[in-house]
Amino acid sequence: MLLEPRTPWPARVDEPPRRPPALDGAVAVVTFIGHATFLIQTAAGNILTDPMYSQRAGPLNVLGPRRVRQPAVPFDDLPAISMVLLSHNHYDHCDLRTLRQLAQRFDPFVITPLGNGALVRSAGIRRVEELDWWQEAKTSALPIALTPAQHFSARSPLDRNRALWSGFMLVADGTRIFFAGDTAYAPFFRDVRQRLGPIDLALLPIGAYEPRWFMQSIHMNPAEAVQAHLDLEASESVGMHFGTFHLTTEGIDEPLRALEEACRARNIPLSRFRTLRFGESLRL
Repeated sequence: MLLEPRTPWPARVDEPPRRPPALDGAVAVVTFIGHATFLIQTAAGNILTDPMYSQRAGPLNVLGPRRVRQPAVPFDDLPAISMVLLSHNHYDHCDLRTLRQLAQRFDPFVITPLGNGALVRSAGIRRVEELDWWQEAKTSALPIALTPAQHFSARSPLDRNRALWSGFMLVADGTRIFFAGDTAYAPFFRDVRQRLGPIDLALLPIGAYEPRWFMQSIHMNPAEAVQAHLDLEASESVGMHFGTFHLTTEGIDEPLRALEEACRARNIPLSRFRTLRFGESLRL
């Protein structure tokens, strides 16, 4: 993997910071902050997925890939966060500095897969619920279930797969939102639809997928994300996990081009599976 040629990325892409809109009667407002971080506003509380506000995705925020795009919603402009959905312990998804800031400002509840509780508590989070796949949260204001994913976990060479990884299904006033976390394509997407019901919005990763000989078992490419969209029978899907950290060899805009191409190949209207601009919001 280290010897594979990498398509160069720009050192920085400037995006105008945005304030999230008011809920204003919507069932949910979903705002793309960047990478796998979404703000999901609901009447029952505001949720962050895989919150990552640091400049590097790596140990001590010193090593690892540097951000190319800044978080589209500045931390100080976040509304009160009552809950965090944390899919797994990789540095670009589980950032202890961000969790520490959230603990100090909002004291949110964190829902995460088995084995991640001690790490999350080390950031000062007081309330953590660890779940296995298909289990439902008992302490959430909204119905939330953990869903399978095909991935792995590690914070160092010594702890590989010692903690679980997952996606999440949450239900806001009857509207189902599926956050896939980090995952390769696998048949479990059909199981999610069959077991948990029709999906109004799926948030699916589309980036960090090349070279396929190395990444196919842990990250979907856009064509596989389109297949996941079809397996889920989602009314609408939004792509994520692209354009923020240079993790793999494809170009910064390649996931967007490949997603459009894959949708056309499967006769899926681009309005059914699209990406949000950084900071853009979707009302449900």
